[in-house]
Amino acid sequence: MERPDRLIETEAPLRINDIGGWTDTWFARRGRVLNLAVVPAVNVRIEVFGNPGRDPERVRVRTPGNGGSLTFAPEKPGQAAGPHALLRHSIGALVIPGDVRLEITVRSPVPAGFATGTSASVCVALLKGLDRLTGGSRTADEIAALAHRVETEKLGRQCGVQDQIAAARGGVNFIRMTAYPRSEVETLRLGAAAGKNLDRRLRLVGLGGSRDSAFLHERVIAELGRGAAVRDRLDEMSRLAEEARERLLAGDVEGYGRIMIANNECQRALAEGIVPPAADEVIRIARKHQASGWKVNGAGGSGSSMTLLASPDETLARALDLDIGALGQILLKPRLSAT
Repeated sequence: MERPDRLIETEAPLRINDIGGWTDTWFARRGRVLNLAVVPAVNVRIEVFGNPGRDPERVRVRTPGNGGSLTFAPEKPGQAAGPHALLRHSIGALVIPGDVRLEITVRSPVPAGFATGTSASVCVALLKGLDRLTGGSRTADEIAALAHRVETEKLGRQCGVQDQIAAARGGVNFIRMTAYPRSEVETLRLGAAAGKNLDRRLRLVGLGGSRDSAFLHERVIAELGRGAAVRDRLDEMSRLAEEARERLLAGDVEGYGRIMIANNECQRALAEGIVPPAADEVIRIARKHQASGWKVNGAGGSGSSMTLLASPDETLARALDLDIGALGQILLKPRLSAT
C-alpha cells in the first residue's frame, strides 16, 4: 500500500441547542443566538500523495458512513445541485496544488439533516485541513465566513451564520448579528461547575423520519411576510439568547433549562411542523423524568433532533435514557468542545 507523503487530520464540533436560532438569517435581518459546540465531532483525514502525472482528477473523497466515494478535479466541482455538492464545493473553495493527489476521508457521528449544523461542520473541517495543506493561516472566523459562502453562494442554500461559527470556534458562543451576515461573536468562559453540569446532563436525541429544512425556511419566510407576529417571536427568541448568556455566565444551569423550553415554544409558534409530533413524544418522556430543559435543534422538523437537559438526579437521568432509548432513535451524550 502506498504511504502518503503527509497526513493532515482536523475536526469540527457539532452545533446543538441554538437559543435564538432562526434570528441569524437574512430574513430576520438582526438577531442574537447562543449555541453549544459539542463533541463527538466531524473528523476529516487528508492523505497527501505526489501527482507526477498531473492527473486533473486528483481528489478522492470517502464517506464511510454512507458507503460512498467520489473522485474529481477540484477546479471543476460541478453543479450545485449535483451529488456530493457540499464536499465538492468545500474542497473547490481553495486552490489545491497540481502536484499533489489527495485521499480524503470524512466521518460524522450523526447523519446529514440531523439539525446539528453537520454540513457546516463538514465544510469547516475540510477547509481547516486544506488551509493547512496550502500553507494558509486563516483564523477561525475567516474559516467560518468562507464555509458560509460555500453554502450560500456556491450551493444556494438558506443558511444562517451560527453553524459555521460554532464549528470553527468550538465552545459556547454568543452571536450578535446586526446586519446579515456580519456578526460579533463572544465565546463564553463558563465556570468549571457549570461546564461539568452541562457535560453530565446534556442529551442529543434523534427524531427519526426524513427532513426538508428548505421547506420550513420557506414557510417561516411566508409567515414573516404576513404580519408582525413572526417578527415579535424572532425578537423574543433574541431576548432569550441574551438571557441564556446571563444564566450560563452566572452558573445557573436550571435557569438555562427553562429558557430552552421557552425557546422551543417560540419555535413552535413560528410555523407548523418546526416542532413535529416526534418531538412532543420526546418532551412527554422528558417531563415524566423531570428533565430541566428541552428544545428542537436548528430549523427543527421531522428527521431533526432535540437537545435535552436531564434532571440533576442521576436516577431520573438514567430512567430518561432508558425510555428515550426505547424509541429506537439516536441517543448521544455530547460534551462541550474545547475552544
